[in-house]
Amino acid sequence: MLKVAILDLYEGFANQGMRCIREIITEFGVIQGIRVEYEEFDVRQRLEVPDLSYDLYISSGGPGSPLDTEGSDWEKQYFKWFSQLDQYNANPDNLRKKPAFFICHSFQLICRHFGLAKVNKRKSTSFGVFPIHPIVEVDSELVFTGLKDPFYAVDSRDYQVIEPNHRKLREIGARILCIEKDRPHVPLERAIMAIRFNQWMVGTQFHPEADAIGMSMYLRTEEKKQVVIAAHGEEKWKSMIQHLEDPDKILYTQSHVLPNFLKQSLGQLAPVYA
Repeated sequence: MLKVAILDLYEGFANQGMRCIREIITEFGVIQGIRVEYEEFDVRQRLEVPDLSYDLYISSGGPGSPLDTEGSDWEKQYFKWFSQLDQYNANPDNLRKKPAFFICHSFQLICRHFGLAKVNKRKSTSFGVFPIHPIVEVDSELVFTGLKDPFYAVDSRDYQVIEPNHRKLREIGARILCIEKDRPHVPLERAIMAIRFNQWMVGTQFHPEADAIGMSMYLRTEEKKQVVIAAHGEEKWKSMIQHLEDPDKILYTQSHVLPNFLKQSLGQLAPVYA
C-alpha cells in the first residue's frame, strides 16, 4: 500500500487543484495495481500537518500572497513539518526516504524560506497555458522523464520566483530545472518554473496536476470567459481553449509529472543524485 499525505493550502477557496491531485493519485493506484490511500490536511484554516508515517507528500497551490503570511501560526506549523521531513530524509539510517512535491504557492513558500530567489508580485496575473523551457535534459530529471522540450503547463499566479540566488542554491544542493517562456524582446526577468531542492524534494511554479477537460469547462463558463477576454482579449481565450484540446500539451504534462513523482516512491525510477 502507498500512503500519500496531501497538504491543502487553498484556505477553503474553491479550486480545481485538489480534485486533480486526488484523481491522479487514484488513477495511479489503478494503473499500478496497488492500493493507494491519501489523507488531506487543511494547513491554513485548521493548522493541520501530517506526521512522518506517510510514504510521500504533495503540497498544493493556494490563493493570496506567499509573502504576507510569513510568521503566521499556520506557516510555523508548515515549516516545522517541512524541517522534520527534511531531517528524516537526511538521516542515513532512514533507508526508505519520503519524497515531497510542492506546487505553485507551496513552491513559492519554500523558495522564500530558503532565500533561493526573489519572490514578488507580478505586474499582471499570469493565467493560461504556456510553454515551459527545461534548462536541464528532461530525462535527467526524475519528474520530467518522458516530457518534451518545451512542454506545456497551466500557469495561474499573481506572484513569481525570479532572480535566483546561486550561492544559496549551491549551499543546499538545489538546482533550477526550467524557466517560463524565453522572450528576448521583453526586458523582464524570466520566472523560475521548477527547482529540485534536494534528492527527495522538488517543486514547480506551474500546475502539473491541472487537467485539460476540467480547465476547458472552467474557461468556457461565461463568467470566466469574460474575465479572460477583458484581461487578455478574445484571441487569447481562443488560444487557451485550443491548447487545452491538444493532447500533446496539458494532458501530456498531467500524465507525466506527478505520476513520475509517485513512481519515485515505488522505487521504479532511480534517484536523481547517486
